[in-house]
Amino acid sequence: MGNYLLRLRPRWIRGRLTMLSVVCALLILVPMAVVMSQVISEVIADVAWQDTQQQAVLVAAAVRAGRLPPVIKPSVSGVDLVQVVSPSGHVLAASPAAGSEPMAKLIAPPGGSMEDGQTCATAEPGCLRITALRADGPQSAVVYAARRTTTLTSTTFVDSIVAAQAAVLAAAVGWIAWEVTGRILRPVEAVRSQLATITLNHLSDRIAEPEGDDEIAKLIHTLNQTLLRLERATHEQRRFVTDASHELRTPLAGLRVKLEEAQMYPQDRDVDGLLAEGLGDLDRLQAIMGDLLLLAGLESSASTVREKVDLADLTRTELGRRADRVPVLASLTEGVTVEGVSGQLTRMLTNLLDNAQRHARERVEVEVRRNRGQAVMAVCDDGPGIPEADRERIFERFTRLDTARSREHGGTGLGLAIASEVVRSHSGTIAVLDRTSGGACFEVRLPLAP
Repeated sequence: MGNYLLRLRPRWIRGRLTMLSVVCALLILVPMAVVMSQVISEVIADVAWQDTQQQAVLVAAAVRAGRLPPVIKPSVSGVDLVQVVSPSGHVLAASPAAGSEPMAKLIAPPGGSMEDGQTCATAEPGCLRITALRADGPQSAVVYAARRTTTLTSTTFVDSIVAAQAAVLAAAVGWIAWEVTGRILRPVEAVRSQLATITLNHLSDRIAEPEGDDEIAKLIHTLNQTLLRLERATHEQRRFVTDASHELRTPLAGLRVKLEEAQMYPQDRDVDGLLAEGLGDLDRLQAIMGDLLLLAGLESSASTVREKVDLADLTRTELGRRADRVPVLASLTEGVTVEGVSGQLTRMLTNLLDNAQRHARERVEVEVRRNRGQAVMAVCDDGPGIPEADRERIFERFTRLDTARSREHGGTGLGLAIASEVVRSHSGTIAVLDRTSGGACFEVRLPLAP
């Protein structure tokens, strides 16, 4: 049953809202119409019987006074049917239009009370609104005063009028809901049409933002911001693909040239030297591919089991396995623990140390400490430093401030990008700080483990 009702539901939001408005209107209007119909019917009935009651009272008074004529002349306008019927059922007196047969068999209560009713028992005079009044005492004659009913005083007609009004009001509510919903959703349709025209080749296009600060304006603003982020991400992706292609092409081209030269002049090439150079190029390719795969894994946010990692122990272990050309001075505070992936944090530290070793003159410093509820790891060198204008750019992929020197020392251009991505995936920050003594200092801040 539920699935059947869902299939009957309008497909479009405009239709659903209109149907909901009509249903709500009917839930309010139908009970009101029922109550109104009853009230109007009672009012009409009271008005109609007031005349018959008045005429019955006058005739009953004449009966009690002994002045009842054989032919009754009604004195109340509209009430032309009057009879006085004996307890045995014989008509004692009647108006000219009432006839000689009792008009009804209403039993009037004793004590001067009246009984009102409606009857269509006979074809002539037809349907009547009638009042019965006992003239005097329990066994006295009964006075009947009646008037013919018309369409205007019929409760059925009143019910029809009230029902028609409820239907018209419900239809009006539906029409208003349809029009208002259409006006409200018109900007949404415009947004949908504009979004349909935006492709990867036209990400710079934007949706026209309306004036105001309503929900539609906020939605369009959010969509434009999303398009802006998508445009930037697409631009970065394309630039990354271009840079990666260039970085991979260089060692491949060098390897191809060496192999072709060896093929053309085999007697002039040293096989051992050729193999050593080829393996060097392959090592560089392998390093670039490994870094690219690591970056892809970090960006995919793949679920990795995290554990508590002591940064002092991690740093001590990494320094113990390295054989650096420049000595490293370590200042490690014990018990600085973060929650993360040990392998990724080790790779982040390795890349920072490699970068410092490439640029340091005489020493590299590593520090682990707590500061303001955060774990701080700093890797500093006494090299030439990093210009302030380049401190954001160095974390981008394949960025080298000294291209030739970096390649000479085996850098892939992805080390700092990987370090930044590891820090970001651990909800931390990385920044380049100023040093009074010169050189570059990379500071990493991570949340302490609970």
